[in-house]
Amino acid sequence: MELTQRLYDHFKERAKDVKVEQLTVGLSYSAVTTSDGGIGIAYTYASDGHCCRMNKNYTDYEGRPAIELLEEIESPAPLRRTMGLALVNALNYREALGYPEDPTDSGWMDAFGIGQGSHVAMVGFFRPLLHLFEKRGAEVEALDDLQGVGERESFYEKLGDWADALLVTSTSILNDTTEDILGRTAPGVKVVMIGPSTPMVPKAFSHIPVHILAGTIPVNKDAVLKAVRHGAGTPVIHRFSRKAYVAL
Repeated sequence: MELTQRLYDHFKERAKDVKVEQLTVGLSYSAVTTSDGGIGIAYTYASDGHCCRMNKNYTDYEGRPAIELLEEIESPAPLRRTMGLALVNALNYREALGYPEDPTDSGWMDAFGIGQGSHVAMVGFFRPLLHLFEKRGAEVEALDDLQGVGERESFYEKLGDWADALLVTSTSILNDTTEDILGRTAPGVKVVMIGPSTPMVPKAFSHIPVHILAGTIPVNKDAVLKAVRHGAGTPVIHRFSRKAYVAL
């Protein structure tokens, strides 16, 4: 996928001068901390639930140059790509802290003009956002294979002739579907990539029609790392982080 190649290229020089301090793979999220003070998280995507096959090619990246772990952003194994994406977010930590805070998601929704009669498609079923869209009077269609929501072919049809706006979960980077989804989306549809895994790196998305990146940046590092170790989900991660967005 070109997106992961672009993320690698964007950070490869910085990664040569930084070391991985801690790598934690939790049940819900994974986290990486780096020697330059960075911290990044990503959804733990495990396509094969068998414990003996989960990460059989074990490598100890801690204390090693970050460039070694960065290579995993292009791994065909979703779990190893998870580690790479968490590192990307750690390497981008300082830049991400500078983007506008958006605790209620109203910033990017207002930018998209989502309101009465809007047609919103979601790849990834975000229940809290569904309620916000309904309050604004928008109609919503969702597709989420992991949660058993939606039917793929009918959803893809709506991307071509119904949707005004599209939310794409950043988990799509981990299962290598981002560019396929966007390739099915009609011109003019406003696209936001969203979720705690989102790499807030505008330059990496210049080749695809993504208009806003909406992510989660840890603020209380110790609390986020503990939440990851304890298998906590998104609501707990958000307690110790700030939600932000950036327009491309």
